[in-house]
Amino acid sequence: MAFSHLPVMLEECLDGLNIKDGGVYYDGTIGGGGHSYEILKRCAPHGRLIATDLDDDAIAAATERLKCFEGRFEIFKANYKNYETAFKSAGIEKVDGILLDFGVSSYQLDCEERGFSYMKPNAPLDMRMDSGSQLTAEIILNEYSERQIAFILKEYGEEKFANAIAANIIKARAGRRLKTCGQFVEIIENTIPRKFQQNGPAARKSFQAVRIAVNGELEGLYECVTGLTRRLKKGGRIVILTFHSLEDRIVKRAFKEMELDCICDKSLPVCVCGKKKEIEIITKKPTVATVKETALNSRSKCAKLRIAERII
Repeated sequence: MAFSHLPVMLEECLDGLNIKDGGVYYDGTIGGGGHSYEILKRCAPHGRLIATDLDDDAIAAATERLKCFEGRFEIFKANYKNYETAFKSAGIEKVDGILLDFGVSSYQLDCEERGFSYMKPNAPLDMRMDSGSQLTAEIILNEYSERQIAFILKEYGEEKFANAIAANIIKARAGRRLKTCGQFVEIIENTIPRKFQQNGPAARKSFQAVRIAVNGELEGLYECVTGLTRRLKKGGRIVILTFHSLEDRIVKRAFKEMELDCICDKSLPVCVCGKKKEIEIITKKPTVATVKETALNSRSKCAKLRIAERII
């Protein structure tokens, strides 16, 4: 299966980065290379791109797509949270722009053996971004305790029926090991009352939750956003695409706290905290995809784009 993925809010991301010739840019989740291709094109002829991704198929596809820019880009197999290692390997200290796209690619969703989609009943319970990692959805659903599973569904999926779904997972796996996405979907649909299944697929929240747990998507995210932002040169921009409320809240909080100046008690005559405003938030409210884009790419419907500029 060929790797294909439509980059979400492409023009909005590129405008947000304020790309310039000779700039150095970081794409934390390169995917199929859609955003990166345009970054390299617009920072030509002297601009440079550093990128990371955990997916071997994505790295191979992006490398092929970007080969016309050979010598101007480097891709490292790593989690974007390990940007320090990638920057050191590339000999980079500061960058002019950062793009983080937290979405699951169309390829990953459509590729049955990856097990990301609740629409593919025969797919294995996998959900790994990095196929070399040990933890899978199958392990979580078959080996985690009822309490652990309920926590994952509630915290990462905001699923109101988390406790009931977890209890039914324990019952189902007592008779046979759960191995397919279809088995997981069946448990969810048999647990959630029909009247609560009218607003989209019943399994969506639970699949999101388990995928987040498998890949540790929220662990260290706040520290990553703040740390990366501090790697920007003065005037550099960070552009972040989120696809669910949990990610967006973390990004929003990180940006707001970095935009704050003195946080001392107002009754004090002088500042003693020493905190300085580090960024200017460009998007006071997150940008969302246009009606035209959502019609062409349904996966852009839940995307939110936030942009900030380093000012010190």
